[in-house]
Amino acid sequence: MKLRRGALRAALALVLLPLLTPAGAVEPISVGLAIAGAAASALTGFISYPRLYCYFRECCLQRHDPRAAAALQENLDKKLFGQHLVSKVVVKAVRGFLNNTKAKKPLALSLHGWTGTGKNFVSKIVAESIYKRGLQSKYVHQFVATLHFPHAHSINLYKDQLQSWIRGNVSICPRSLFIFDEMDKMHAGLIDSIKPFLDYYELLDGVSYRQAIFIFLSNAGAEKITEVALDFWRNGRTREDIQLTDIQNALSVSVFNNKNSGFWHSTLIDRNLIDYFIPFLPLEYKHVKMCVRVEIESRGYAVDEDIVSRIAEEMTYFPREERIYSDKGCKTVDAKLDYYYDF
Repeated sequence: MKLRRGALRAALALVLLPLLTPAGAVEPISVGLAIAGAAASALTGFISYPRLYCYFRECCLQRHDPRAAAALQENLDKKLFGQHLVSKVVVKAVRGFLNNTKAKKPLALSLHGWTGTGKNFVSKIVAESIYKRGLQSKYVHQFVATLHFPHAHSINLYKDQLQSWIRGNVSICPRSLFIFDEMDKMHAGLIDSIKPFLDYYELLDGVSYRQAIFIFLSNAGAEKITEVALDFWRNGRTREDIQLTDIQNALSVSVFNNKNSGFWHSTLIDRNLIDYFIPFLPLEYKHVKMCVRVEIESRGYAVDEDIVSRIAEEMTYFPREERIYSDKGCKTVDAKLDYYYDF
């Protein structure tokens, strides 16, 4: 590293030389060539050093950055509310996978729950913990079912395109992240086209997919999640008492048998290629208030508890009798704030 720094200092000194040398002291063309050659040589060595090169240019993450898991944990703790299962499972799954230098298969997470409970938000945080540019990174690829796969009659074409896209991007960057949104609107059978990439193969046509990460987002299974949460509530137990084992198996079966899940009778589930089915619990009144406070603060305003309560009370809640859970989670908080503040 000392050598690298010395080379950089030498290059900078040569670049500054014309500014420090009296005019006419040396022949300008030869000096220019010398400066160019020395600077190019030094800077080539400087930029070729991996860490320094990746400081200026985004690089595929070949090795685990120990800060990634810490950043993931911190952001989930600060910004995700009412989802103790999500925070625990996502952090452990992602951290364990990034630390595993001998993974047998890609990491596959399937996030399930009602709209507004935080599925997109969590996938965004995961992307940001791995790549600084997050969803804007050239190594993070997001698919939306209704946008990228809209026509049922084109399913065979979509299968070919999806396989080619994944193969091409993993060939460029083994640590590619793929996010599939609106899985509940995806045509049945389409997602099975990526089954080979999620399986326990060392190589497929010379390409290893074992460092890739796949995240699926879906509303499917939300009814089963609510059913479990309500049972705990009616039995006088808190939502924090709910464990992954209380939901995960029932959730995977529910999604597998749901024709509108995108995973209907999917080989990904049948072959146990989804590592975790992660339930997002429906949000309560207190969680909506937390969302409102954070959004107000993010806009640079002092928190007005009267406005916080009014926005939370404007939400509709279910079941009709108990009115425990927000039917839109925190989805419309941002829009409602616009009504109360003159931004």
